[in-house]
Amino acid sequence: MPHLSVHLPESRLTGKEPALVTALTEAIVDVYGEWARDLVSIHLTGVPAGRFAQGGKAVETNAAVVLGVRAGVFDRPDAAEISARLGSGLTDAIARVVGDDLRAGTMVELVASPPERTFVGGVLPD
Repeated sequence: MPHLSVHLPESRLTGKEPALVTALTEAIVDVYGEWARDLVSIHLTGVPAGRFAQGGKAVETNAAVVLGVRAGVFDRPDAAEISARLGSGLTDAIARVVGDDLRAGTMVELVASPPERTFVGGVLPD
């Protein structure tokens, strides 16, 4: 189950939530396939002004995406391609919806969890 936590400057996010959720979902579906659409879980967090910093200075042009994936994806022969497609696709989605000036400051982190460490509703998913 792909789950994303996305942090963006609040001033840049407000009012764009539905379009961003759609764009991020499509980026995941483009990589995993249509079967993943209903499994994509997205948590958007608006970061108040002055609380997003780069190089010791507050900025309004950064975004952070943490995508939780099953560890097995990195064992596949096409793991490097999948990772690259996820990184570029999610960055493109943010730039397209929130503004291209966020592209350079967008960090996408892929975090792998073994299947036995991911629970949904208190149980291990199939």
